[in-house]
Amino acid sequence: MTSRRPHVYLDHNAGAPMRPEVRDRMVEVMMDAGNASSVHGDGRRARGRVEAAREAVANLCGARTRAVTFVSGGTEANMTALTPQWQDQGAPVYLDRLLRGASEHPSVASGGRFPPALQTVLPVDENGILRLDELERLLAEDDATLVSVMAANNETGVIQPLAEIGALVTAAGGFLHVDAVQAAGRMPIDLDAWQADVITLSAHKFGGPQGMGAVVVRSTARVPGSLMTGGGQENWRRAGTENVAGICGFGVAAELAAKEAKNPAQIAALRDSLEAGIRLICPSVTVFGEGAPRLANTSCFAVEGVPAETALIALDLESVSLSSGSACSSGKVSVSHVLTAMGVDEEKARCALRVSLGWNSGAKDVDRFLELWPSIVDRLNPEARNRAA
Repeated sequence: MTSRRPHVYLDHNAGAPMRPEVRDRMVEVMMDAGNASSVHGDGRRARGRVEAAREAVANLCGARTRAVTFVSGGTEANMTALTPQWQDQGAPVYLDRLLRGASEHPSVASGGRFPPALQTVLPVDENGILRLDELERLLAEDDATLVSVMAANNETGVIQPLAEIGALVTAAGGFLHVDAVQAAGRMPIDLDAWQADVITLSAHKFGGPQGMGAVVVRSTARVPGSLMTGGGQENWRRAGTENVAGICGFGVAAELAAKEAKNPAQIAALRDSLEAGIRLICPSVTVFGEGAPRLANTSCFAVEGVPAETALIALDLESVSLSSGSACSSGKVSVSHVLTAMGVDEEKARCALRVSLGWNSGAKDVDRFLELWPSIVDRLNPEARNRAA
């Protein structure tokens, strides 16, 4: 009888496993009836649970409680933020265009509710950092502009200079959206320091339930126009009966993630150990974005001649889960638009792998990957073991 292979999960940026505390809270809430909009006791209990979770999510990102609107996930959150129609001090504001980074998540790269003709793509440098000179130049052309940028990239973990970006946008009279989906729980979030008008979150990236997100504004007087219209739920910002159990799970995950964001040293040590181990095995490895600040949990790397798609299959057969640096569509791996925007050539980009750690990661997970990696490289490109950096 063969022993079962240990399962190693190294794909937290795609979706973190649900935390036990989240699961337990959601099961508890699911056992109770009650619409959070009802006035009877069951409804009031549901409303209290929703508002407690709202406070936890607000605390995660340094916002006021009423600034948080719950939605169905990160994509809906981004679609809500990316609209030409805003309310500013109660008056309607119509924005002329959207400036978005070249390395944004597909839900932002789609442009939200801006038609393609009103979208301009901002270039990034070789580390994936937004070209601030180009941003400043474009902002000078029009003050009715929404700028959308990721706090931290989902593939490389590279962190944008958000305070500098915010200062430029504010000086130009524009609006700023920060996609903080990957940042939440992994770095401090500060709407005031970033001068962000709106940020967006997704619960399942840090151990909450899938299908839960949030739109968080810096000022409740300056908000994007609603995407979901109908009833008056979520302070008239998102119609539809609240998912009380999902919201409560989001709140528990937010409380735990807020503590972890203050002390990323343990995760950083694991990431650094992983990269040091890979370099010992393959000195020629390229670590993307290492010349810029990165999330402590993320490493995107490539060994030329070791195709990501084949390596992923080999690792999956050993019960190790991670991602390619490429975007997947219908099961087919294509070249990453993030790496392309950074100027990485196609051959190297097709070899990009991403390891992303999280709340349940440990040294044994990194050790298992490093145990398997030499044999995978030897099968695919043995010369890579000896090639100098």
